[in-house]
Amino acid sequence: MTQTMRVVEITEPGGPDVLKPAERPVPQPGPGQVVIRVAYAGVNRPDALQRAGAYAPPPGASDLPGLEASGEVFAIGEGVTDLSVGDAVCALLPGGGYAEYVATPAAHCLPVPDGMGLKEAACLPETYFTVWTNVFMRGALQAGERFLVHGGSSGIGTTAIQLAHYFGARVFATAGSAEKCKVCADLGAEVAINYRETDFVEVLRDQGGADLILDMVGGDYLPRNVKALADEGRLVQIAFLQGPKVELNFAQVMMRRLTITGSTLRPQSDLAKARIAEELRARVWPLLSAGRIAPVMDSEFPLDKANEAHARMESSGHIGKIVLKVG
Repeated sequence: MTQTMRVVEITEPGGPDVLKPAERPVPQPGPGQVVIRVAYAGVNRPDALQRAGAYAPPPGASDLPGLEASGEVFAIGEGVTDLSVGDAVCALLPGGGYAEYVATPAAHCLPVPDGMGLKEAACLPETYFTVWTNVFMRGALQAGERFLVHGGSSGIGTTAIQLAHYFGARVFATAGSAEKCKVCADLGAEVAINYRETDFVEVLRDQGGADLILDMVGGDYLPRNVKALADEGRLVQIAFLQGPKVELNFAQVMMRRLTITGSTLRPQSDLAKARIAEELRARVWPLLSAGRIAPVMDSEFPLDKANEAHARMESSGHIGKIVLKVG
């Protein structure tokens, strides 16, 4: 049996060039866990934050980056009864995805949707867990509501547009170029707003305000989002690309009965993530298997070129998801 595996490590906090190939022992499954032989690993913004030293792994998690992967079950831990060695899965990971093998709770694994390859399946867990929990569970989006997602051409954005559109919301999205706006419109956005040319606040106010906004920008977007909300609207914050601190007039929140909330996925309990997985299995995976929604793919890099994948992501030139080919 294989004893060691290829991995990509964060050698020190810094830019993409601190990602270096290395060898490590193959992980063993703990109780309730499986080890996956990784075919592809998704590349996500939290990986870059971890690499920069701004997003430490939770206690007990691998220090390797990588929060989602696809592949086949290689080994099964005590108490796992619903997966077998050789099963094709994609999985949400506590870390460790930039490697040939990774351990994760079995309850965080989902089957590869019918007709989908492992490359596309690697793009699902981090993005779909994040969107489902924040837009539908926390944000309580309903059919007919006006929904605004920032960064509409990102992995999160393309997923949120498709799901919100499918479930009957009126979708608005911001993006930074005509090409990216066209992608948002093709996926189901009623209005795609080029934020370099048009003020999204004015667009949404003209429509009566957004009932729900999903934001990962932060910074000066926070007070602008409050202005763009309809009375009793909800703002869900999932990241802060422009920083978490800003001056905000909370009188507007009180007078207009607004809700401001947010979450991060990685620090949540294994049980909370398992509950999200079950909702996805019941509500979303049939849509993926039927081809009604699908991940938008940008590019693929070999594992040992993870630094180039990070540079691509941080250039903001990508549309959709970036993956590493591992196996």
